[in-house]
Amino acid sequence: MLDEIEGVIQGHRDGHGYVVRDDGETDLYLPPNEMRAVLHKDRVRARIVRHDRKGRPEGRVVEIVERPPQPIIGRLLHESGVWLVAPEDKRYGQDVLIPKTATGTAKPGQVVVVELTEPPSLYGQPVGRVKEVLGEIDDPGMEIEIAVRKYGVPHEFTDVCIAMARTLPDKVRPTDRKHRVDLTDVPLVTIDGEDARDFDDAVYCEPAKVGRGKGWRLLVAIADVSHYVETGSPIDIDAYDRATSVYFPRRVIPMLPEKLSNGLCSLNPEVDRLCMVCDMLIAATGEIQAYQFYPGVMWSHARFTYTEVAAILANTRGPEAQRRKDRVGDLINLHDVYRALLKARQVRGAVDFETTETQIVCDENGRIEKIVPRTRNDAHRLIEEAMLAANVCSADFIQESKHPGLFRVHEGPTPEKKDILRNYLKAMGVGLTISDEPMPGEFQKIAEATKDRPDAQQIHTMLLRSMQQAIYTPINSGHFGLAYDAYTHFTSPIRRYPDLLVHRVIKAILARTHYTLPALPTPGEAHEKLARRLATRVAPPGHKLKKPPAPPSREVQAWEAAGLHCSANERRADEASRDVEAWLKCKFMREHLGEEYSGVVSAATTFGIFVTLDQLYVEGLVHITELGGEYFKFDEARQELRGERTGIRYAIGSRVRVQVSRVDLDGRKIDFRLVREGEDLEARAMRDKGVPAGGGAGAKRAAKKAPRGVEHVPIKSLTAAVKKAAANKPKGRKGRR
Repeated sequence: MLDEIEGVIQGHRDGHGYVVRDDGETDLYLPPNEMRAVLHKDRVRARIVRHDRKGRPEGRVVEIVERPPQPIIGRLLHESGVWLVAPEDKRYGQDVLIPKTATGTAKPGQVVVVELTEPPSLYGQPVGRVKEVLGEIDDPGMEIEIAVRKYGVPHEFTDVCIAMARTLPDKVRPTDRKHRVDLTDVPLVTIDGEDARDFDDAVYCEPAKVGRGKGWRLLVAIADVSHYVETGSPIDIDAYDRATSVYFPRRVIPMLPEKLSNGLCSLNPEVDRLCMVCDMLIAATGEIQAYQFYPGVMWSHARFTYTEVAAILANTRGPEAQRRKDRVGDLINLHDVYRALLKARQVRGAVDFETTETQIVCDENGRIEKIVPRTRNDAHRLIEEAMLAANVCSADFIQESKHPGLFRVHEGPTPEKKDILRNYLKAMGVGLTISDEPMPGEFQKIAEATKDRPDAQQIHTMLLRSMQQAIYTPINSGHFGLAYDAYTHFTSPIRRYPDLLVHRVIKAILARTHYTLPALPTPGEAHEKLARRLATRVAPPGHKLKKPPAPPSREVQAWEAAGLHCSANERRADEASRDVEAWLKCKFMREHLGEEYSGVVSAATTFGIFVTLDQLYVEGLVHITELGGEYFKFDEARQELRGERTGIRYAIGSRVRVQVSRVDLDGRKIDFRLVREGEDLEARAMRDKGVPAGGGAGAKRAAKKAPRGVEHVPIKSLTAAVKKAAANKPKGRKGRR
């Protein structure tokens, strides 16, 4: 009997699918006929029936183990007397039939949520009923309504949670001040973005003597959410269910009710607020010499924005500084301690790649007005380093006390990713590589050594892609990217549940008690899947097991479950946010069909290149068939497409000019057509092959050998040029067009 494999179905818009295996091995391909009786997200048992030419396994479903309750979102259609819903997520490969009596109040064309009443079979489509009507597809905010249901994001607080939030006070009461340090006279300030509405953290810094040398005293005060959100309360249960706030353009789905997130717990200016304080002494070298935690009461002396602080630091006599002259000295102290912490970061060898983040600016109707880059200035970095310092102290405090809690763990690259990166660095002629058990400093050294190369962006992208995602877990194995032996999240309890748990643990340690997790809700499919994936991970780099570890205690298992839940819901929030942004970008680009833009290659694959436009920061695909009449092969070591005849290469960082040719709103896909290179790569390639410049018979003979598809021709003539190049294809040559 062949071995059976268990996993979760992942559908594909083209009709086929995959079984994502629990053991982490290569996904099992399922042809379209095998997908007829199953649905995306079904848990199945399958067996391998054959392997393709490349050795990839193909399977057959032998049993549906579990069909999780999953609403399907789509548009209600009425065709030839039949009612059906076309799923918005094309991974569901079949339309859902809706009996006439099950359409409710929905009208044709509206977006609805469907509950399945009959599953699909080999000879029948799935059947369902309309459970909820969301509205018209062009209604403002519809993309968010779809995403929260598509990814199962809790978006409505329970009645008991709302009722409990109403009972909370509007301000700090005298009884709340007991056993707290009064910091209301300390000029703590908040520094956030212009559009921020909840303020988790406040900072203050002053010069101090550290040992025999100079240094600073840095205070990081964090909103004391745990004072108001008691373990196991209705608010706590809803917060755990969400695990994180989810951020969309123009809308936030908060982890906590608004009364807490924007009111009672937010460190708003010039009002008393309860806080947990990390009070640190930092030496001139940037090393944290001592720290202590305590509960306090604070009064924010100012609400700064990053832009404002950057302007003050750039010109301490400018108009911004004049308006805030009472706080300029404090900001200078913060900048000084930031520079010291930055030195320590460099000595530590933490990985620090500069990446471009973008912000979508929408109008009142939710339509994109523009997409702008988020520029990181010294004010951003200043706050980031202060928060990192507080998080490190939190992790050290929990670890030294031997109290269980959640660490933020980031492991080094897997053996497979190490091999890919080594081969890539060798192929690109980088004189450095990584060891068998790499340290973060090795990555940073490669980044520094290559920062002035033309292909620096490509190399830095590959360095980033070689790393794993960070997770929450009670088993500490350090943070690879930041080069910390122990790290956790303490600084954002308004929007992250792990931070709230860390606060509770720190309070328990201070009170010399023990914090015990309550009975948690049943784990969801998302973090069960993550648990199965994590179970297949190798030991952390440099960690050699002498004997199998002892099974974890029940308490550690509970913390592991909480960590998995928070990690999975963090992924869920990221996926939902990316889905909405992709939808908005597609809708935006529909208005720019046929327009030309310059851009840079952001990824190369076997089927084409992904290009990010310079002005709009939108990514789209140039399919390999749109690259001209050349034969292109994918070079995995170099992560590039290379033309067989001319040697034209498309790698990460290559500059191109493209035309917007197609937008698929349902599939969240944008297709580009290559117009011409930023540089004349064809001319350069022909010159390298000895093609003479100018006219003459030699040039004409050479021109016959050159690909026609990358000529600088009008777009209407491009198709004809591609066909002509294909007709001139030498016989017997094999390749991919």
